[in-house]
Amino acid sequence: MAHLIGGENLHLEYPTKTVFDSVTVGIDEGDRIGIVGRNGDGKSTLMRLLAGRIAPDSGRVTVRSGTTVGMLDQADTLDPDQTVGHAVVGDVPDYVWAADPKVRDVISGLVSDVDWDTPVGQLSGGQRRRVALASLLTGDWDVIFLDEPTNHLDVDGITWLAKHLNNRWSRNAGALVVVTHDRWFLDAVCTDTWEVHDRIVEPFEGGYAAYVLQRVERDRQAAVVEQKRQNLMRKELAWLRRGAPARTSKPKFRIDAANQLISDVPPPRDSVSLSRMAVSRLGKDVVDIEDVSVEFPSPAVSGSAGSSGPSGPSADDDGAATAASSGASSPGASGRTRVLQDVTWLIAPGERTGILGVNGAGKSTLLGLVTGAVEPTTGRVKRGKTVKIATLTQQLAELEDVANDRVSDVVARKKTSYVTDGKEMTPTQLLERLGFSSAQLKTPVKDLSGGQKRRLQLLLILLDEPNVLILDEPSNDLDTDMLAAMEDLLDTWPGTLLVVSHDRYLLERVTDQQYAVINGRFRHLPGGVEEYLNLSATAASGTAAGSSGASNPLAASSSSSGTAPASDGAAPSEPRLSGAQARAAQKELGAVERKMQKLGEQIEALDGTMAAADPSDFEGLGKLAAQKSELQEQLDELELRWLELGEALE
Repeated sequence: MAHLIGGENLHLEYPTKTVFDSVTVGIDEGDRIGIVGRNGDGKSTLMRLLAGRIAPDSGRVTVRSGTTVGMLDQADTLDPDQTVGHAVVGDVPDYVWAADPKVRDVISGLVSDVDWDTPVGQLSGGQRRRVALASLLTGDWDVIFLDEPTNHLDVDGITWLAKHLNNRWSRNAGALVVVTHDRWFLDAVCTDTWEVHDRIVEPFEGGYAAYVLQRVERDRQAAVVEQKRQNLMRKELAWLRRGAPARTSKPKFRIDAANQLISDVPPPRDSVSLSRMAVSRLGKDVVDIEDVSVEFPSPAVSGSAGSSGPSGPSADDDGAATAASSGASSPGASGRTRVLQDVTWLIAPGERTGILGVNGAGKSTLLGLVTGAVEPTTGRVKRGKTVKIATLTQQLAELEDVANDRVSDVVARKKTSYVTDGKEMTPTQLLERLGFSSAQLKTPVKDLSGGQKRRLQLLLILLDEPNVLILDEPSNDLDTDMLAAMEDLLDTWPGTLLVVSHDRYLLERVTDQQYAVINGRFRHLPGGVEEYLNLSATAASGTAAGSSGASNPLAASSSSSGTAPASDGAAPSEPRLSGAQARAAQKELGAVERKMQKLGEQIEALDGTMAAADPSDFEGLGKLAAQKSELQEQLDELELRWLELGEALE
């Protein structure tokens, strides 16, 4: 394989920090490299060095002659005055780019829902991001650098992008380097991983999962070495402390060796270990949403940036305005747009639910019903008396009023001490366990990085002791290490958890069940994210190519009354359950799940008994096998009933 780009002895530093020190890396044909590391350690900087965007203080970057390099920056670099069409294909005539299958695939996968003649400056942030990505991918490049390409993409878009990149070049051609916090995406497209940390770049074979396994083994070996080192250090310290008179007679080289051991102790790695934070008591009733429909006034101005398709005022936040223009909603009364229709959702104590849907489907509207920020047009929403809801929003609104205050002062205003996992801690100790150094504790909130603000926001919310926690795109601005730490924290959080995210890895990691908002309906997904993607693909295959506003695959086949498409698995004429029937079905569903769990435990116990039994005791083994068969039959019947109840509640 030919060598495309090389970085030799790269050194880069800023007035307050050395980013890289004598780093040597190389990119060959066929490489698919994911770059991971903590926020601020230099992932994007390394990419910009190799792409030629910035120059190192010392060392050099070499590019093979004739190699073309394209890069998607994290910041927006589009000209706001040019049209979407010009930004994507430039001055190329329509008949030329339309004859190129690769260009057609990129346009249909990323920007077919955006008005081709709209000025870029009138687009939302998410739409501008997709246009920038489409502009890059329609070009011919030997090496592509992508800095957070999954930002503002929904699950369908991320899946499409992974497939496109996997099929873009032959196996040993081209090269891809990507920085992203989306771990599913890293596993889907990358064959190698570079970890940026402590001014070096450490290579690992494989995608994210393989990288984690190798890093665990590396850390285990390092722990063994460190343990030996600590034992040696304790012996040396004990030897040094055997009294001042004796110390004068000790060999100087022994004293120097012991002092070197002490001075060389590395600082501990930042970690999040908050667990089992106290929550307000939560009763049996949480939030019951019964037969709810929501309508909003339709946009008064039809000539806005999003008038021709799902390019509404804010494709990133699927509130009323976006839903009105996305095609996911349907016309209601005159001059009004229906965002949600006949939604029933009985939220249980301790429930952990993930919510999927394209941008503009109505997810934020649904969460607004839960919090009370949105009132239903029809139907009923009932909240328990003890419910205390907190929302981790995308906008960091909780930090606006304290932007000029020091981090430690902000947390200290809440309480003077906190109890977590049975231990009393000060605000400073909590912040340190969230990865804040001593210097950062004195930093004004406004000067924190995006990831640090996100961590502080989550901490402030948890310290208010809510019992229902809503996470709206919680993975934004967090690196993979901090995401893993946050997931570990959420594993032990005892309240009700509702998560809206396009991060497939996080969604499957922290929630027990997934639902989707499709054509204004709220649908259970027993098969999880994979079922959602299959529904999306099925709907997309039935959508007429090139029809206005039909690029959203889940927006197809919806009638003017918001009826779910046939692919949703339920006949349009099938009557829905009433509120009382839905509550009864929900209770039965919970009972069935408990019975299934109990039977599963009994079968597992029987397996253990059979494994420990005397192999020559045929009669005893036969009885055990008969018991297992009977339990398995009961479990099979319960699974069928569980599926029936799940379909009835959709």
